[in-house]
Amino acid sequence: MKRVAIFLIVSLSHCLIFQSLAQKADIDQAIRKLNMATVLTNVYYVDSVSLDRQVEDAINGMLSKLDPHSQYSNAKDTKRMNESLEGSFEGIGVQFNMLEDTLVVIQPVSKGPSERVGILAGDRIVSVNDTAIAGVKMSREEIMSRLRGPKDTKVKLGIVRDGVKGISYFTVKRDKIPVNTLDAAYMVTPEIGLIRFSSFGQTTCDEVTQALTKLKAQGMTKLIIDLQQNGGGLLGAAAEISSQFLPKGDTIVYTRGRNVPSQVFVSDGGKGWQEGKVAVLIDEYSASAAEILTGAIQDHDRGVVIGRRSFGKGLVQRPIELPDGSMIRLTIARYYTPSGRCIQKPYTKGDQKAYSMDLINRYNSGELSHADSIHFPDSLRYRTRLGRTVYGGGGIMPDYFIPLDTTRYTKYYRELSAKSLVINANLRYLDKNRKKLTKAWPDFIDFKARYEVPDDEINHLMKEGEKLKITPKDEEERQETIPLLKRMLKALAARDLWDMSEYFSIIYEDDPMVLKAVELLK
Repeated sequence: MKRVAIFLIVSLSHCLIFQSLAQKADIDQAIRKLNMATVLTNVYYVDSVSLDRQVEDAINGMLSKLDPHSQYSNAKDTKRMNESLEGSFEGIGVQFNMLEDTLVVIQPVSKGPSERVGILAGDRIVSVNDTAIAGVKMSREEIMSRLRGPKDTKVKLGIVRDGVKGISYFTVKRDKIPVNTLDAAYMVTPEIGLIRFSSFGQTTCDEVTQALTKLKAQGMTKLIIDLQQNGGGLLGAAAEISSQFLPKGDTIVYTRGRNVPSQVFVSDGGKGWQEGKVAVLIDEYSASAAEILTGAIQDHDRGVVIGRRSFGKGLVQRPIELPDGSMIRLTIARYYTPSGRCIQKPYTKGDQKAYSMDLINRYNSGELSHADSIHFPDSLRYRTRLGRTVYGGGGIMPDYFIPLDTTRYTKYYRELSAKSLVINANLRYLDKNRKKLTKAWPDFIDFKARYEVPDDEINHLMKEGEKLKITPKDEEERQETIPLLKRMLKALAARDLWDMSEYFSIIYEDDPMVLKAVELLK
């Protein structure tokens, strides 16, 4: 174990760039000191200690004194993070949810391993390799770990299916399962399309390209890019996607660091959406790569930005993999939008608490409700290509501000939703009525126009709420909540019968940002 610790510490030193022999001597001395402290504690401390834990604590301690985005992740967390960025994981290929204590298949992944053996939407997986997973209060994480596994390994699933007596058994050969970052792509109006993606991964550019091709074939002449709650991802992916909207030669973003070469990312004018009008939606959770794309479109006056000030992450992290599969993501540079803005919000080194409180402080200050609560110093003023004023120093400020509507959902609705009563009501209803709904509504456009959530379903949901002592304060709040519940349940049904594009098509019918984008694009 001592050798592991020494090797890990030395490996960290190899990631450093030595500017002088004096600096190298200082670093060597610091490493010897850290190594000695590790060994002494391991040998002489009154209780036994975990050497691995010591090393991880030391790394976390070092990084915690730097910026808020330099971080360490253990091997398990690193694997999970990489899956979302690399665009795939290895498993059986089903979308599922938990109905009480039973796993219900929402949809098998198209052409995936589960669909290939005949597993259907609505099936209940009750056992994995003869181990019961239903009715035993097994955690979602443990269930997922049993379903996932290396490609080409086999897993035996016990399935309960409506209309079929007893348990049926299916043997599924695990395979690579794609992780899609594109949430939605659909036509809002006959000429306006919308794409929404949740992160910037290795496959995102291809997904966006395919979505744009599909929407253009449906008559799209104007586009809404929805980056609300998009936390970012790969810098390269942000540059690739930006190239789809900017003319060849336009600067997308550039980086500067102390000990790394500066990089300039320039649009290659790739196929995408070079001519049509663009509106970008952002909110306080839009960060990093989402801000790169937004900043490039805004600085070149390529489109209009709508929403609220973005998160403000302008730091570039380099992933450094360690021998045991863990990883350090170390900040090595800052990035700048084409006009020269660094949009990293202020922070104090080592003060993670204050940094994490920023969004709460924005809410308390009224910034999320009133645009005039936001103030930028003149020193952070920059100009777009057409001479419009924009600001750096803390996120991207939209061209059109949309306040956070805290009154949109009633307290009664929020309480029902927080206890998972809404999602469970949808699961129960679809579980009983999937075949009937599929037969009655083969076409989504017809479903969206005419389907109404039954009153009995709403009444049942509210009775479930009463069992948990969740009730409206008066009849007025009850009546205000009913259309909110009906819209959400209709959207959830559309998601389960079709996909996420259909879900957002319903949810966004009265969304203030989408409505403003449609107004401006028209």
